[in-house]
Amino acid sequence: MDELRTALARFVVLPSEQALDATVLWIAATHLQQVWQHAPRLAVVGPAKRCGKSRLLDLLTETVHKPVITVNSTAAAIFRSISDEPPTLLVDEADTIFGSPKVAEKNEEMRGLLNAGHQRGRPVLRVVGKEHTPHSFATFAMAALAGIGDLPDTIMDRSVVIRMRRRAEGEQVSPYRTRRDSPALRSLRAHLARWTASVAEQALHLEPKMPVEDRAADTWEPLVIVADLAGGTWPERARTACEQMVTAEAQAEEDNPSNARILADIRRAFAAAGDPESVSTDALLYRLNSEPEAPWAEAGRGGLSPRALAGLLREYGIRSGNVRMPDGNQLKGYTRTKFTDAWKRYCPTVHPEIGSDGNRDTPTK
Repeated sequence: MDELRTALARFVVLPSEQALDATVLWIAATHLQQVWQHAPRLAVVGPAKRCGKSRLLDLLTETVHKPVITVNSTAAAIFRSISDEPPTLLVDEADTIFGSPKVAEKNEEMRGLLNAGHQRGRPVLRVVGKEHTPHSFATFAMAALAGIGDLPDTIMDRSVVIRMRRRAEGEQVSPYRTRRDSPALRSLRAHLARWTASVAEQALHLEPKMPVEDRAADTWEPLVIVADLAGGTWPERARTACEQMVTAEAQAEEDNPSNARILADIRRAFAAAGDPESVSTDALLYRLNSEPEAPWAEAGRGGLSPRALAGLLREYGIRSGNVRMPDGNQLKGYTRTKFTDAWKRYCPTVHPEIGSDGNRDTPTK
């Protein structure tokens, strides 16, 4: 694995030593998918072009177990490529799949596939053939996704996140040429495959002590097991990478909760309207789409739609209903009390303190 680490560092600049270690461990873990309970995703994201995302995906293609490269592939095509011996899915330009609410809405099945495939034993049922016979398709497979901007929150939550950035002056890498450089990488892949095959039985029974809990532990456990099997300094480095990178993501979400942007903007919309008990869907969308600093006006041809808004709020358990307006009319809309719990949990710094009754405890910030 030390050789693989050196090879990666030759062609791409990772954001930290911990990110480099994590990427190496993730690659090695793809060769042991048959023993894992969870299939961690590798989210290779960056704020703009030319951050090295596609180059890293090139290197993954030559080193992971059974790579299946997809660009704009359908969910149906992908789950038909997954068998009892899972491949490694490599999804480039993921921002074209999930980059806006409107596009993400069209690719909800893809998101569901990637979420389900994080855990073993979560097949999808589809009808096939002229007779429309129900057929169960496996979803379990490790996957790396590269794109501009964050992936959907549910995918990021199941991922080892590599936040790429443009090389600074003085950061040098060697140009990568497939014909010249891929044979050496494929040789490393073959070496990894032989080593992982020799330790597969041990890996199956290891239950390492993890520095994190819950889903983060599920996601990182395969990497930590690989590190423990490799020995040397890898066990300590793996746990350091795990703890630091998980903490960094949690802090980033707290400081700039992009997944909760819709909640924060709706909180501001309610406050701007004088905190009514309810607001109609049309009035709420008008305020959201009129905010110049928000992304909602570009969510579709006419801005964020009622259906897209409902999709964004669904994962928070918030749904629209018939609400009574001050003039006595009933319209489709949202009541403020449905948001209060989510506001407190996901965007506590961008709205007033909310009491248990859904009313303000302090003035608006």
